[in-house]
Amino acid sequence: QVQLVESGGGLVQPGGSLRLSCAASGSIFSINSMGWYRQAPEKQRELVASITSLGSTNYADSVKGRFTISRDNAKNTVYLQMDSLKPEDTAEYYCNADIRASRFRVVFNNYWGQGTQVTVAS
Repeated sequence: QVQLVESGGGLVQPGGSLRLSCAASGSIFSINSMGWYRQAPEKQRELVASITSLGSTNYADSVKGRFTISRDNAKNTVYLQMDSLKPEDTAEYYCNADIRASRFRVVFNNYWGQGTQVTVAS
């Protein structure tokens, strides 16, 4: 069993910062891509940022220059540093990862965290 557990969400004023963390645990041999998605009410889930095992990153245009994704491979953890937050960043943020459980089978399964709420309001 693999679990992704997010933390760090909350209420912040416009212009403020938050740091989200997502730790993967369980039967893990290796992790390929990790990322953050978000879903606002009545909107589709969208990719915010992703990072490969070698550190290559990808960002949604709406967060470029404000958000930074990073990961600690030794801790199986991915982070999302969010600065200069705007009300339109308000959403449920979800962690996502492609995880290989077995050293004997090269099979990656995709996992989601339970989500953490980020609210940007004055």
